[in-house]
Amino acid sequence: MRSRPLLRCIMDAGSWAYGAAAPGLKAAAASVFLTLGLAGSVAAAETTLLALGDSLTHGYGLAEEDGFVPQLEAWLQARGHDVEVINAGVSGDTTRGGLSRLEWSLSPEVDAVIVELGGNDLLRGIDPASSKANLDAILTALCEKGLPALLTGLPAPRNYGEDWQQAFDAMYPDLAETHGALLYPNFLAGIGGLEDREAGRALMQGDGIHPNAEGVKKVVEGIGPKVEELIERVRAQD
Repeated sequence: MRSRPLLRCIMDAGSWAYGAAAPGLKAAAASVFLTLGLAGSVAAAETTLLALGDSLTHGYGLAEEDGFVPQLEAWLQARGHDVEVINAGVSGDTTRGGLSRLEWSLSPEVDAVIVELGGNDLLRGIDPASSKANLDAILTALCEKGLPALLTGLPAPRNYGEDWQQAFDAMYPDLAETHGALLYPNFLAGIGGLEDREAGRALMQGDGIHPNAEGVKKVVEGIGPKVEELIERVRAQD
């Protein structure tokens, strides 16, 4: 693990789920433990990223090689990056769950973290103030450890009212600015930005929530350049 300068940390003042099925949660947690346990048994990559998230990170409903983490790692490697991406996605997880497992997810070789959490908070109608506090605590911990972060968001629907929607949508840019983290406002932008709705549906699984393998490819193509910026932040610390 390379030594890192301490990042400047500024404290902030202030039924449906993303893969909520219990078997998926257990399998995902076991996968995370196995991945972290094996990480030190192979030659270390130049840069190791931790993807901390929910089922969108974990790869819910997909073959392992079709999930977000393997596809992102392959995309980065194809562009010449000597990188390993560790899958710390747990299906059904909320921001609170991500915070609770942050410390044991941060194995020594981790150089930077992609934080993909909040979708299940959104679907469950959790108070955005609570979600923001959890994400704030995650980013604060990463700052204190000198770990650059990429925070990804999702746009809120109007189901819970305008005030709730505005509070949820604002928390991602607010926290990124507060902590100096990189921001990718919509994790599913590679799919959601398509003008052809039929094409968009063709990129989703039957539940209409999770992307299929081709959809994940579009997600990776969208977020990939921002992940490259994250890698550059790691290199700038060397």
